[in-house]
Amino acid sequence: MLKRPKKLRRGALAPILAAVLTATLPCGGPSSAQILGGRLPGLPSLPGGLPDTPRAAPLGSITGPAGELAGATLSNVRRLTAQRLLRDHRDVVEADDQGRPVVRGDVMALGIAPETLARLQQAGFTVRSRDTLPGLGFEAVTLGAPKGLSAAEAVRRVRALDPGGQYDFDHLYQEGGATGAGAGPTAGEHADEGGLRVGMVDGSAAQSRPALAGARLVQRAFAPGGARTTAHATAVASLIARAAPGAEIDVADVYGPTPTGGSALALVRALDWLAQTGTPVINISLVGPPNTVLAAAVKAALGRGLLLVAPVGNDGPAAPPLYPAAYPGVIAVTGVDGRRRVLPEAGRAGHVDFAAPGEVSAAAPGGGFANVRGTSFAAPLVAGRLAVQAARVGPTQAVQALSREAADPNPAVGRGVVGFDLRLAR
Repeated sequence: MLKRPKKLRRGALAPILAAVLTATLPCGGPSSAQILGGRLPGLPSLPGGLPDTPRAAPLGSITGPAGELAGATLSNVRRLTAQRLLRDHRDVVEADDQGRPVVRGDVMALGIAPETLARLQQAGFTVRSRDTLPGLGFEAVTLGAPKGLSAAEAVRRVRALDPGGQYDFDHLYQEGGATGAGAGPTAGEHADEGGLRVGMVDGSAAQSRPALAGARLVQRAFAPGGARTTAHATAVASLIARAAPGAEIDVADVYGPTPTGGSALALVRALDWLAQTGTPVINISLVGPPNTVLAAAVKAALGRGLLLVAPVGNDGPAAPPLYPAAYPGVIAVTGVDGRRRVLPEAGRAGHVDFAAPGEVSAAAPGGGFANVRGTSFAAPLVAGRLAVQAARVGPTQAVQALSREAADPNPAVGRGVVGFDLRLAR
């Protein structure tokens, strides 16, 4: 029988909120994690739980970047985080032609011919990096803009110089969920499926106990500055482990400690690594705009038979589609609450494939469990169950097999709700 945790005294969440937000956003990077007040509908009352319209606890003592987000609804966090990046990190971040944050002065390109590259260099562009991507089968080149040229001007110029080429910004992608304080409820263990592998593109995950004590994490950094453990990645990894007990989790850290973490280039490098290792199912709990080079990477990974899972995002039902979930072939996941209702902040795109619990208990970096909310946390439950099915029936039949496992299919949740019994910490 589950015991109801003791209620926290008034004001007790303030230091927790300040500490976790500071840990999650140490460099003002593109993270949208928060501590939220309220409770999880349908679960026992939990300290730091999550209300139907999630809002950070209104604690006036918190200042700086964390304080700016403490009070925002989850559907506004991504926009506010983007604004903060553009304001506080102008040396390395700027806006694209639609106001979205990108790496300052960088232009991404696919398959530049030597003569075209020479012409661009004559026009003042430099080569920042050349990435040969054997797992994806193409080369990505990052160009530096001439001095004094914005990224938007640089992209327009290279497209004018090479109209047939494929060029884009190095967009920054954000996490799609909120993390909360308080020990969540627990339930019994699932049987170990054994022999499973699931990839995740996120931050680095802590070996949090007890949720990840038995999981094998293979982690590699792809962002500038190396790896950085995040609450978001730790929660996502624990949910994969819950849905696919015993799985090896291959973690590609695309965030690191700098404000330019979560870049399209880091995502492409991460997908290349996971494609090379043959990881059959990859969870990408990140959201952002369409991007030419990322689209090519997604298409190449899908063409190699990999299953990609991504959340639809938390920008609200009227928001435009977010990527990579909106790319054809990517398994798009929305979140439901404890009454199987779609989260009010979840995107309502017509490409939803599955739903899973979007307000759950998950591992916290310091150990124990935290309450989390958002489509970011529904996606790893689907990815884990998909990996189990892929191990049983093969990748080509896994989606159909998961459809038979899903419940209550309808347009709002696609093929149905997966893993509703996985809401409790294990």
